Amino acid sequence: MKKAYIFPGQGSQFPGMAKDLYNGNSTARDMLEQANEILGFRITDIMFDGTAEDLKATKVTQPAIFLHSVALAATMEDFTPDMVAGHSLGEFSALAAAKAIRFEDALRLVAIRAREMQKCCEMVPGTMAAILGLDNLTVEMLCAGCEGLVLPANYNCDGQVVISGEKEAVEQACVKAKESGAKRALPLPVSGAFHSPLMEPARVELAKAIEQTEIVQPCCPVYQNVCAAPVTNPAEIKKNLLTQLTSPVKWTQSVQAMLADGADWFMEVGPGTVLQGLVRRISGGLVNIEGIQ
Repeated sequence: MKKAYIFPGQGSQFPGMAKDLYNGNSTARDMLEQANEILGFRITDIMFDGTAEDLKATKVTQPAIFLHSVALAATMEDFTPDMVAGHSLGEFSALAAAKAIRFEDALRLVAIRAREMQKCCEMVPGTMAAILGLDNLTVEMLCAGCEGLVLPANYNCDGQVVISGEKEAVEQACVKAKESGAKRALPLPVSGAFHSPLMEPARVELAKAIEQTEIVQPCCPVYQNVCAAPVTNPAEIKKNLLTQLTSPVKWTQSVQAMLADGADWFMEVGPGTVLQGLVRRISGGLVNIEGIQ
């Protein structure tokens, strides 16, 4: 059996996240308290007792999901991955869990990424929408036919592509998608155009931080978002992490590559169950899929 551990991204947060883990496990508690110190505010207070609205701010959401996921991985009795992958932000969780980046260094990177992305959202308004029921090529073509900037940002599974870009261009793409037979074209409640060139201003600070961070060979291959292929070379991991900021998340292609490389058991580690559903659809339900949160 080949084990694939997968880590969720933004949108999986929920009020009370990681509270039981904190209360029931001293290792997790130590990690979360260390995170409070590194971040300079008690993120655990927001995770445990904040509202859904409190958790929506990018600068809170991203570290919170990372912490929940990595603390879970660190406290699992049998964390023995043959391969790992993470969806967007989840790639940082996957790298930390696979020992490519030290926990505290990865948390600092996530905090900088979240802060700089938040700044982008305030400087350059943008949005995202989920297009359901069209194939990838059709979505790519209808985006290319719109005025303004809009392009695929997340290839989640067959028939589910998230687009990202300028508000008017995204709205135009949604209209075109419905005209092309999409089941739904659903605007997402996000504050910016993630995984698009509109995130370019965040690149400078994130590039500096990634360059200064020690990344070593992970304990297993990491299937990275931008290439949908197994990576173990630290220099390549760094390059892909930065490119990910303005490039689409090739989740469908990543899972297909993991399946082709023999993965027959998937475990989602972190809040929510979104990735389990996506893997189920991509694999046609032919592999074992579990989750822990």
